[in-house]
Amino acid sequence: MVVHRDADNAGQHARRQEIESAMQSLGSVADLLPVIPVRMTEAWLLLDEAAIRHVAGNPRGRTRLNLPRLHEVESRADPKSILRSCLLTASEESGRRRDSVAKRFNEHRRQLLERLDPNGPVLRLESWGNLVADIDDVVKRWRSAEAR
Repeated sequence: MVVHRDADNAGQHARRQEIESAMQSLGSVADLLPVIPVRMTEAWLLLDEAAIRHVAGNPRGRTRLNLPRLHEVESRADPKSILRSCLLTASEESGRRRDSVAKRFNEHRRQLLERLDPNGPVLRLESWGNLVADIDDVVKRWRSAEAR
């Protein structure tokens, strides 16, 4: 079971305990896969300027997006708002077209998640490394259960 919970101000350890406690109360932790970004999942999406420009419909745009640097991305407050702003800026639209871009934020976020390169810059983030390690642990448990 995959459980997503942003760490926010509580921290990864506290969120992991919260998820594990809830799963134990349900009597199931064997196949638990906690997904706990340090801030919000959107922080992971701020690492690929080309993807943001592509999804915004302006892959050759040159307007500065003011994206956070890799070492800052997980400490920035409200990455969802930053992503929303970057998508609007990247589109370089105005008026009704800009409003149309703004209304498609959820679709754009989904597209960015689908395009997220698991071997790209996100690999250097602690929360991503924890997710990969958790996936590896669940897969190892599945394989050892199959071997029995």
